[in-house]
Amino acid sequence: MRKIILTVAVLASLMSAFCYADDARQIYQSMKVLEGDWVLSPAAEQEGKATRHALVSPLIGTDEIGISFKLIGRGSTLQENLLPATKKEMVSMYHCKDASCTQVKATHYCVKQNQPEMLADLSSSADRLVYNCDMNTELCQSKQDHVHQITHELSEVGTHLRTTYTSWKDGEYLKDSIYHFDHK
Repeated sequence: MRKIILTVAVLASLMSAFCYADDARQIYQSMKVLEGDWVLSPAAEQEGKATRHALVSPLIGTDEIGISFKLIGRGSTLQENLLPATKKEMVSMYHCKDASCTQVKATHYCVKQNQPEMLADLSSSADRLVYNCDMNTELCQSKQDHVHQITHELSEVGTHLRTTYTSWKDGEYLKDSIYHFDHK
C-alpha cells in the first residue's frame, strides 16, 4: 500500500511539473505565483553581461526591487516591472488572449522603444514559462532589434527566479539578457 501511495505521489508531481500542453489557462494560473517583489541575486549568481550594465549593477545584492509582478484588472492581467525606478525600466503584461483563454499573450514594453507581442509556448510547465514572439505580428518578422522570447524559470521552492530576455536583430538571434532574482 505504501508503495502505491508513493508511486501516485511521484506521478502527480511529474504531471504537474512537466506539461501544461494545450492548457493556456493553466499556464496563466502558473504565472500568478510570481506575484510580489524580487531582488537581484548576489553577483556570484548572475550570468552574462546584462547585470553588469551601469544602471543595473548597483542593484545587485541589495534590497532594491529588481523585478515585480502585480495582478491587475481583478486578476485578469499580470503586470511585470523589470528594473523599476531605473532608466532601463520595462513592463510586460501577461493575460489570456480571449475570454475562453485559448492562448496566453504577453506584450513587452521595451527600452528599445518597441512592443513585441508574444504567445505562451503551450509546452511550458509550472517551473518554466516560455513566451515566443508572435510571428503573425510585423515586429516579430522584422529585422528590428527586439525581444523575441521571454523565459521565466522558477526554483522548486519558488524563491529563486531566472529570467531570460532573448533578443533578435536582422531576423536572427542576437543575445540573451539573463537576470537572477530572489523573492523579497
